[in-house]
Amino acid sequence: MKVIKTEIPEVLILEPKVYRDSRGHFFESYNRRQLRELTGLDVEFVQDNESLSARNVLRGLHYQIKQPQGKLVRVVIGEIYDVAVDLRRSSPTFGKWAGAILSPAQQPMIWIPAGFAHGFLVLSEQAIVCYKTTDYYAPEHERTLAWNDRSVDVLWPLEGEPLMSDKDRRSTPFAEAETYP
Repeated sequence: MKVIKTEIPEVLILEPKVYRDSRGHFFESYNRRQLRELTGLDVEFVQDNESLSARNVLRGLHYQIKQPQGKLVRVVIGEIYDVAVDLRRSSPTFGKWAGAILSPAQQPMIWIPAGFAHGFLVLSEQAIVCYKTTDYYAPEHERTLAWNDRSVDVLWPLEGEPLMSDKDRRSTPFAEAETYP
């Protein structure tokens, strides 16, 4: 596995070794021992999630103020622009964001530690996104950071207005968002 640091050192792109031949391909999408050896991360995942979304759907930027979730995200079908925003006040990258295009081409994954808001924009006709989390979903603690907040200034590769849920449209500006210590 190849580990690539993003603009925020704790947000990592992980590229597994993919074995291809005339039959197709094979790769390990997750190996706890290898992740620990290459990154120093020893995380326990407790939940797997999957979403199917159409082109120009924007999901996020979600986080849980209590029971924060680390996420290991990958795309099974399609292509997305995946974003993590640092909400840890004690971090030198507080309020900064990192983004990456994820698709099945090289099977990259992105590691987003707890303490970050997470979201993605679908770039293909549709996308299936799978991600592992380090804590359980707790809707009472879920928050949504405004995807278009100018102080964070995520550079989304949008084609017009994104398709979003009502919950995501009612998101909180960064200046008013609950954050982590």
